[in-house]
Amino acid sequence: MTTLAFGINHKSASVDLRGKIAFAPEIVVQALQDARSILHVQEIALLSTCNRTELYLHGDVTDTQLLTWLAMVKGTEIGQLKSCYYCYRGEEAVTHMMRVASGLDSLILGEPQIFGQIKSAYAVGQEAGTVSTVLNQVFQQVFSAAKRVRSETAIGKNPVSVAYASVNLATQIFANLNNAHALLIGAGETIELVAKHLRDKNIGKITVANRTLNRAQELGEEYAADAILLSDIPDFLPQADIIISSTASQLPILGKGAVESALKKRKHKPYFMVDIAVPRDIESEVEELADVYLYTVDDLEEVVQDNVRARSSAANLAQEIIDQEVYNWTKEYRALAAVDTIRAFRSSVEKIRDAEIDKAMLALQRGQDSTEVINSLARNLTNKLLHKPTTRLKQASEEGRDDAINATKELFDLNKNKR
Repeated sequence: MTTLAFGINHKSASVDLRGKIAFAPEIVVQALQDARSILHVQEIALLSTCNRTELYLHGDVTDTQLLTWLAMVKGTEIGQLKSCYYCYRGEEAVTHMMRVASGLDSLILGEPQIFGQIKSAYAVGQEAGTVSTVLNQVFQQVFSAAKRVRSETAIGKNPVSVAYASVNLATQIFANLNNAHALLIGAGETIELVAKHLRDKNIGKITVANRTLNRAQELGEEYAADAILLSDIPDFLPQADIIISSTASQLPILGKGAVESALKKRKHKPYFMVDIAVPRDIESEVEELADVYLYTVDDLEEVVQDNVRARSSAANLAQEIIDQEVYNWTKEYRALAAVDTIRAFRSSVEKIRDAEIDKAMLALQRGQDSTEVINSLARNLTNKLLHKPTTRLKQASEEGRDDAINATKELFDLNKNKR
């Protein structure tokens, strides 16, 4: 039996196929229990996100069996899966799981959400009763690797999206975002990401300004923000501390005069502004004003590219950590594999011991000399314990199997007896 990691991800499969293969959270427990029964595996866990669906298993199962099961469960042609699946075994499977948990295999290098998702997959596997000894050990080593990567490298410390870089810069300007008010101009994908990151940073308040009020209100409902029209910005401007703009407008939306007027009303309390739009939403002359920190998309792109390079450099160190953790897992797994053998060996020896003790007790009860009984017990124990090993060693010697002879010498520390 071996450990496997099987699945598809954003590198191997289209978004449409990933959507078809994804498992809704409410069906995962039943799916795991059914899969263990159908595939005849010892243990199984399932990770399903927008970017990947992966099975982690321990047992004897072929690629074809896994593909057939997945195609059957999801109502997909097996041919669609054959061209985009992957299956790793043993150390390669554990390495893959560690890379996933550490964010090294993510769409955005080093993204942190996947660690929580793989921890959830482990918890659901435990709930389903399909994760026990072997996968438990694997997951614990995976978590250890991911934590080390996070704490010992900069893999997740540098923002690699314009939206996140904008918010990260805001945290450097404002010591506490809890009391800050952000005005987001536009309602597209970038602004939505900005709103999400601001909410994650516990921003005090968000207002979304857009050309159409309906779209601004949609974002407002999702991120607990107020909604206004672009035409309302001049009146609202003095209330804002952070202004991030990303629209498709061909003309500037925010001019120097409006900002200058707002600064007077704010008694020159500083503004932090980010203009992500191309062409610009905020007039370049605004940068000339004191108490205004204005960043453009070019400024942010430079930050993002520097951070991408930093993450790539950190990824090399992260892989070294993973290699160390895989080595640690291999040692523990081999030790675990010996447990059954040790248990069987001990049981066999204890049966012989108990049988000889019973014989000795009967002999004593019949009045036989105690010294003779003890000597007989020791002699019989020695003969019976050594009978099978000596027979096997003679056979190994006749067959030229020096490995068995050398293993016995090492096992019983016999080399030290040589003069």
